[in-house]
Amino acid sequence: MAKLLLVVFNAGEASLGMGFASELGLPYDILCMSGLPEEDLGAETVISAGLVELPPADGLARGIALVAKGYTHIGSVSTMLSKDVLARVAGLLDIGMLTDVVSVESPVLFKRPVVAGSVLATVEVLETPIAITFRPAGFGKPARNGVSAVESIELDCTSHVKRETVSARKGSRPDLTQAKVVVSGGRPLRDAETFEKVIGGLADALGGAVGATRAAVDSGIAPNELQVGQTGKIVAPDLYIAAGISGSTQHMAGIKDSKTIVAINKDPDAPIFEVADFGLVADLFEAVPAIEQAIRRR
Repeated sequence: MAKLLLVVFNAGEASLGMGFASELGLPYDILCMSGLPEEDLGAETVISAGLVELPPADGLARGIALVAKGYTHIGSVSTMLSKDVLARVAGLLDIGMLTDVVSVESPVLFKRPVVAGSVLATVEVLETPIAITFRPAGFGKPARNGVSAVESIELDCTSHVKRETVSARKGSRPDLTQAKVVVSGGRPLRDAETFEKVIGGLADALGGAVGATRAAVDSGIAPNELQVGQTGKIVAPDLYIAAGISGSTQHMAGIKDSKTIVAINKDPDAPIFEVADFGLVADLFEAVPAIEQAIRRR
């Protein structure tokens, strides 16, 4: 029988997979590698691996592959981690894989972006099992129903690599991939201090997250975890503000599902104005602080 195993690496990802599971139209179980969702999500069974700390990708793949045997579809929200891990799972199980699915036509027919998001390709799966990562912004949030059974298991997530150090930026800002408001900046911000003051200041005034272009990251202006785009994080907020961003194809592939895009750029011919819902031709160093001050006054 066809069935989906929805793999989530933390409890917060669980609700993001409901729309995909609903459109796929198959019964499904949820494998939670760390934590458990606080609400019932309509799965037949919620399987808890109970990991306190996630091991490196090869160890995660080893454990997931043990559970995934017997499922026809193995899905996870598209993130850098899931693409790394599920590719390894596909290798261990000797099965095919699709990434960044944005639409489900049937359990064997999917749509995904190609050519940096400028074209949608319809892909037919010729055999299952299949591993899939999907962009949650492309799917709705169906009503929850049913009560899921909860099962705890112990997984062998032995890794062949050793993690020497872990570094993470602390802060009160929402997660970039789940934020309702995202403010992003590009290379014109010059340095990390200016980037944080200008882009971070507006994001904080709006209660949003901070993003950056690949050029800004490569220039050392912003940290890697803030990169938005085809090779970074895919975002779909209610409001996306792009300050000093020209609108490269790579960056636009990561923000095209945003509900409202506001562009601030002093170049009136910047490509981003072609896709923005609202555009402001102005110097970001004047416009962004003025907008922040106006918001804080209100």
